[in-house]
Amino acid sequence: MRVGVPKELKDQEGRVGLTPAGVHELVDAGHSVVIQTGAGEGSGITDRDYERRGGRIARSAREAWDAEMVMKVKEPIPEEYAYLQPRRILFTYVHLAAALELTQTLLESGTVTIAYETVQLPDGELPLLTPMSEVAGRMAVQEGAFYLKKTAGGKGTLIGGVTGVAPANVVILGGGVVGTHAAKVATGMGAQVTVLERNPRRMAYLDDVLHGRAMAVMSNPVTLEQAVAYADLLVGAVLIPGARAPRIVTEAMVRTMKPGSVIVDVAVDQGGCVETTVPTTHTDPIVVKYDVLHYGVTNMPGALPRTSTYALTNATIRYALEIAGKGWRRAALDDPALARGVNTAEGQLTHPAVAEAHGLPYTPLEKLLR
Repeated sequence: MRVGVPKELKDQEGRVGLTPAGVHELVDAGHSVVIQTGAGEGSGITDRDYERRGGRIARSAREAWDAEMVMKVKEPIPEEYAYLQPRRILFTYVHLAAALELTQTLLESGTVTIAYETVQLPDGELPLLTPMSEVAGRMAVQEGAFYLKKTAGGKGTLIGGVTGVAPANVVILGGGVVGTHAAKVATGMGAQVTVLERNPRRMAYLDDVLHGRAMAVMSNPVTLEQAVAYADLLVGAVLIPGARAPRIVTEAMVRTMKPGSVIVDVAVDQGGCVETTVPTTHTDPIVVKYDVLHYGVTNMPGALPRTSTYALTNATIRYALEIAGKGWRRAALDDPALARGVNTAEGQLTHPAVAEAHGLPYTPLEKLLR
């Protein structure tokens, strides 16, 4: 199979869809890989690095997109819509539940879309989302600590406090991968950390891995309202695989927060779990509402591209080899986890949560695999 790797176009997005090691594995398996020139520069990867591993450098985006399977990091933006074609496989993050226009464009184009974020193992694990969730969770607290500085617009609170002065209150909504890694960093920085979670078993797990240094509290309307009000830093880490994130923090709750407090809504890719969150960019990351700083960057790990690119390829290459070796149909039939990643195919919407989010017709993938 011919695999294409175009350069990412989102604001300050330095990640790339494959590392040289990933290219080597695909070429070694008998496939060809075409990488747009400069695609790896943001991650410290040169064209020559790819060529040494058997990749071929394309001088234009169109040439890189002219492939049976295109591997990216982020969803196509309007400038790339013209490259979407019937039977072309797009293997990337798309977050369609929060993107009606992109969903309709992919359906109209007939593109086969396999979304990293909905590939799901039988135990519920999201193996291709996990690496970036780890990065985003850790990064959320770092960014929040930065914007708590008075010079950055915040209230002027040191996240870990000092002798005789209390640390910041960090409230994390959700105890999944993002929430766990955010809690690890926040506790390590000396913050007072509260994690709101609804699953008792997950709460027990958090208590174990965090060694009692954070409070795991059952999330309900009362505890949520109280926690939001006293948070200096609020991290939104709520996830329903493939679906739009539920907006559990209302505008009224945000109004109760202290001036200069910070919200980092990691769920923004899926629409955000805070009602007042809006998507932002690394160039212009903050929106202030009700004297509260909102950080809603939609490609957070793009700020740490070298770490993120290598972590992502480590996870995606196994599935890329399956698709390239068998074709998407056979690969989906053989691997139920990969089948859950198929969001659109042959003009049909094949993920129920995305269909529900937009009120569009849903076609079970099994009908297309017969």
